[in-house]
Amino acid sequence: MSEPIGIGIIGGTGLYQMEGFTDVREVAVETPFGPPSDALMLGQLEGRAVAFLPRHGRGHRILPHELNFQANIFAMKALGVEFLLSVSAVGSLKEQYAPREMLVPDQLIDRTQKRRSTFFGRGLVGHVAFAHPFCGVLSKLMAEGCRETGARHHVGGTYVCIDGPQFSTYAESQLYRSWGADVVGMTNLQEAKLAREAEICYATLAMVTDYDCWHPEHDAVTADSVMKVLAENVATARAVLRAVTRRLPLPRECECEHALRHALITPAELVPEAVKRELEPIVGRYLR
Repeated sequence: MSEPIGIGIIGGTGLYQMEGFTDVREVAVETPFGPPSDALMLGQLEGRAVAFLPRHGRGHRILPHELNFQANIFAMKALGVEFLLSVSAVGSLKEQYAPREMLVPDQLIDRTQKRRSTFFGRGLVGHVAFAHPFCGVLSKLMAEGCRETGARHHVGGTYVCIDGPQFSTYAESQLYRSWGADVVGMTNLQEAKLAREAEICYATLAMVTDYDCWHPEHDAVTADSVMKVLAENVATARAVLRAVTRRLPLPRECECEHALRHALITPAELVPEAVKRELEPIVGRYLR
């Protein structure tokens, strides 16, 4: 790429393209981890250079546990993305988070199994801090975008990430509620971890589509019912994303920018040269 893109957007279920996106061109980004979910669409949004990726591929072809999270985040990093906005559909675990509303979460619980959640390994050991998995600065901008557009939203909350593709059992839904969790989804945990390792600011706009299955008046979740609500949610999400994009870029003074400063354990001279080359966009400035 001739110039860094700076801002990335990962669209979730129902959000496969961005209205108002101009000068669009497609780029197939090669990564050491294989291909991303789809070709990335590069263009202008609100006067900013933006890279857009439909998480599940155009036409929604990829299940949550099949997603190549490493390739998706690596591709964003390779393009120069520093601010990554994510949108995802979630089920509500609390009465006050109603379908068609938005939540900007600040915590995550991992209930997935055997998903690839790190760039490290193969002779390079790293441990990033992850107490606060979402970028606080970018999440604040997401909340401001919600207020500006009049979106019904909530700030702060815990997102439980499950494997899927099945929705939760009643017992699982009640378990997550007993933990004090707020919403349940299938995608954001790995994105957040990998974005932190890549020193990318990451925030999520969680679109509430249903009450999971715990609610006595909404005790069954179907893909059909979710998609009907999503149509309204996606229109709101697009407006919020445009509002946030207008506020970017900004000075990076959060922990995300230097997440690897004290995280890499393996001495540079012991890291295989092939690994250094493959991960150059992520660890290059630390392993020279």
